[in-house]
Amino acid sequence: MTWHIVGAGSLGSLWAARLARNGLPVHLLLRDRVRLKAYEDAGGLTLVEQGKAHQYPIPAELPSHPGPISRLLVACKAYDAEAAVQPLLQRLAPGAELILLQNGLGSQNAVALRLPHARCVLASSTEGAFREADFRVVFAGHGFTWLGDPLQPAAPGWLADLEQAGIPHGWTPDILSRLWRKLALNCAINPLTVLHDCRNGGLAEHPAEVGVLCAELSELLQRCGQPDAAEGLHDEVLRVIQATAANYSSMYQDVANGRRTEISYLLGHACATATRHRLRLPHLESLHERLKAHLHQRGLPVT
Repeated sequence: MTWHIVGAGSLGSLWAARLARNGLPVHLLLRDRVRLKAYEDAGGLTLVEQGKAHQYPIPAELPSHPGPISRLLVACKAYDAEAAVQPLLQRLAPGAELILLQNGLGSQNAVALRLPHARCVLASSTEGAFREADFRVVFAGHGFTWLGDPLQPAAPGWLADLEQAGIPHGWTPDILSRLWRKLALNCAINPLTVLHDCRNGGLAEHPAEVGVLCAELSELLQRCGQPDAAEGLHDEVLRVIQATAANYSSMYQDVANGRRTEISYLLGHACATATRHRLRLPHLESLHERLKAHLHQRGLPVT
């Protein structure tokens, strides 16, 4: 079965290249004729791995292209996911499966609500990749991708494709816990790196601020029924800060490059959930407001 991929950014391209080079059928879905022409002029998708570049002439098409879609990897940013899926609704075959590879929480539910008859598999990845240029992606760090479906716990057969493609993965019946844990890690690290203008390691100089955020995030996770995601959160945040000390967070890179952030699906989602549960988290709410003010000063969206 063909893998259709919408979102030819870092992770989408990384999956596409690995699937294609291992003989699995892949089609990229590009948003308009300008992007399609640019892709065709580039000659395909280039993956740089361990300093070596390989190009893969993966077929690409527009959303309006005829033909059914049975398996769709949605690998765009959280704020683009719903709009990216919208023009594909008429092409989804009965029983279609979507793999939603977005940061944070909120976008997955928005997509699923549009697709009551499709299966939506949620994914959380720690793999590292970045775009060096259009349709040229660097594989920056090996990681792991957890997948799961809160509504259907049985693992799908297409996991064998990921095995064949060498994509490290696992299936879990508790994917929401993993997504909440990753959201909490991102909320404790990414906004502070933006506000303090530092690499991840620079947060070692702000232990009290990190500590109080972790305490509030743990309280939130407990309140919304995710105690496993709260377990040992502060210790893991400190480990991530140390292990990725030389890295700039994804949010830092977005702001530095004048790109929209995923604030609404990270801090925004956390604060909205706290409000829904009538939970007062003053430091988290203050961080959210400080970050919004910082983005506003730079002319970037605050949602």
